[in-house]
Amino acid sequence: MRRYWDALDNVTSLQKAAEGEIAERILGELRTAVQLRKVSDVPVGVFLSGGIDSSVNAALFSEGSGQPIQTFSIGYGGNYKSYPDELPYARRMAVHVGADHHERVLKQQDLIDFLPEMIRLQDEPIADPVCVPVYYLSRLARDNGVIVCQVGEGSDELFWGYRYWRISLGLQKLARLPVPNFFRTAGLKALAAAGQHEAMPYEWLRRDIAGQPIFWGGAEAFSETHKQRLLSHDLRRRLSEISSWEALQPIRARFEQKAWERSDLAWMTYLDLNLRLPELLLMRVDKMSMGVSLEARVPFLDHKLVELALSIPEAVKTRHGVLKSILKKSVRNLIPYELIHRRKQGFGVPIQEWFAAQLGEFAREQFRTFCRETDFFNQSKVNEQIENQRGPRAWCLLNFVLWWKQFVATPRRQLTVAV
Repeated sequence: MRRYWDALDNVTSLQKAAEGEIAERILGELRTAVQLRKVSDVPVGVFLSGGIDSSVNAALFSEGSGQPIQTFSIGYGGNYKSYPDELPYARRMAVHVGADHHERVLKQQDLIDFLPEMIRLQDEPIADPVCVPVYYLSRLARDNGVIVCQVGEGSDELFWGYRYWRISLGLQKLARLPVPNFFRTAGLKALAAAGQHEAMPYEWLRRDIAGQPIFWGGAEAFSETHKQRLLSHDLRRRLSEISSWEALQPIRARFEQKAWERSDLAWMTYLDLNLRLPELLLMRVDKMSMGVSLEARVPFLDHKLVELALSIPEAVKTRHGVLKSILKKSVRNLIPYELIHRRKQGFGVPIQEWFAAQLGEFAREQFRTFCRETDFFNQSKVNEQIENQRGPRAWCLLNFVLWWKQFVATPRRQLTVAV
């Protein structure tokens, strides 16, 4: 086996290019990427959340269309604190491009009802609650006669779109301050004495002392210490010397060999292009959409656009600390101002509130049975994820439990396969 293409193989630095020129090139590549993915002999539509990425897709998709484009959005029954309703923004963009717009509002029972089918479609414990809205969004499109949809994955990774990336950049800069290791080690011991072994500050400081980058990708749910404490006594003993860094080391080696700019942001982008995007974000959209025979296409991950984005210096992408600064400059005449500059939300699920209700009771029963019949987890530590209102972490564990139940614990002869 050999790697025939890498995102850094055909990258030329744009250090000397003016921001205006870079912005124009981004829009040009985006326009080409969207137009290429419109080519189809079946009806094509756009997933529309009302955020900048999906709105750009919708705007560019509508260019040259002789009839209204088809757009699709998901909302939730209630305006949850952890996930405010985005439907008004999606409607605003749909009106802006004159779309034939479709919506569906999900309730907690929709998630409960879909869980068995979700586990089957995932094939593996992907552990992302966004699988639920992606599935129902795909079904909404398919029920309205659309066979192909464009989605917005990849933009945040290429153009610095995550708030926690901004935090990670700040932490990495702090880690480079000339502080003697004695004080770093003392700080680690102080956090441990305060009972913060499982907290991310302890984990970040531990990585710094070990000479590792602080950013380990956008798919982290647990610190290394937390993972160990979730395991049963036997597994903890057997896996005590293993950490996620072993999976990241080969990616880091390629980055250090190929990157023209070995900046912290360049590392973050390269890591998630190689790990979180293919193994989580693209996996969820592909499996959930194909579960209803819908094809999802990803303009932001057109290889020419990816290569262009990796040519842009960190200083340009992070100008004035504004997330997606250069992308916003590229599309400022394309979509409404309030959608460009609205607070970043991301496609999500009110999982925290749902675990406080019916989903939490369902999960407790699943954890109880699983821990009684297997020797993977420490049941008290698993239950803490629900009791301490850690819905996203509890969801990761629930996915593993349900996957094990369906694909491993169930005798092969009892599994049914849809053809």
